[in-house]
Amino acid sequence: MTTVLPTLSDIEAAARLVYQEFPATPQYRWPLLSERLGATCWVKHENHTPVGAFKIRGGLTYFDQLAQRGAMPREVISATRGNHGQSMGWAARKHGVACTIVVPQGNSLEKNAAMRALGVTLIEHGSDFQEAREHAIQLAAERGAHMVPSFHFDLLRGVSTYWWEFLRAVPQLDVVYVPIGQGSGACSAIAAKLALGHGVRIVGVVSSHATTYADSVAAGRVVESPVTTQLADGMACRVADAQALAIIAPHIDHIVQVSDTQVGAAMHALFTDTHNTAEGAGAAALAGALQEREQLANQVVGLALTGGNVDADVFAGVLTAA
Repeated sequence: MTTVLPTLSDIEAAARLVYQEFPATPQYRWPLLSERLGATCWVKHENHTPVGAFKIRGGLTYFDQLAQRGAMPREVISATRGNHGQSMGWAARKHGVACTIVVPQGNSLEKNAAMRALGVTLIEHGSDFQEAREHAIQLAAERGAHMVPSFHFDLLRGVSTYWWEFLRAVPQLDVVYVPIGQGSGACSAIAAKLALGHGVRIVGVVSSHATTYADSVAAGRVVESPVTTQLADGMACRVADAQALAIIAPHIDHIVQVSDTQVGAAMHALFTDTHNTAEGAGAAALAGALQEREQLANQVVGLALTGGNVDADVFAGVLTAA
């Protein structure tokens, strides 16, 4: 399966669109994190977007492409654990389109509230993301609504802009760590690297309690794997996307698996060292880098803090436990 990635001109055009809504997010070299990692450590702060996560970039470009094709629907439906749904809600509101989002039962209360505040109609269905996604597809078919996938070229256009920003701002990066949920973040890192002709190594990070991408890369085909993570909901994917897998497999340096305990420790470390709040998936890049600390000496390391949308009680528990 061949999937075309956004080109440099695609990404530059997407950046112009994104910057109509908010400026480029910062990237900082944090001294305490660098000390902890034993390497020069830069963090790309996607927790500083208007929805607290990188996904908003993809929503903006996805809806813009619908508008350019004259294909804007009256209603969009999608499934999420939270950040993709906020992205859809933001972009749908901008274009005056009704937006229905399906989340699994027991989803983050604060992410649910954030989606509703954007005008999203929220439906809770299923025990995990995959079941919510299947219900969303069924609903869209029944209603004649437009089903927005979690992985799509027009989403990659926007998401690639944050990696394009990062690699241009810190061209000396040797290696970057990116969490893998449905795959848009990792594929966008690859797109930006190729578009800029950058030599950076890209390391994917999956939850050791949600290993479909690690298992699928190893097997050379999509392998469904159970999801038991309690902390990294942004990485709680049971079935890898075949298109994303086709991009990730040949271009990723390797994949690291991190446990909920390691993710919790990384959330605590990010707070103490930078006073930024990271959700589980947002801290996974640091957790992966810390696992490989001994290999990173004298290197310039980039971490994607992909989101900060963690419920207060969960975050309090993480800080207390650590």
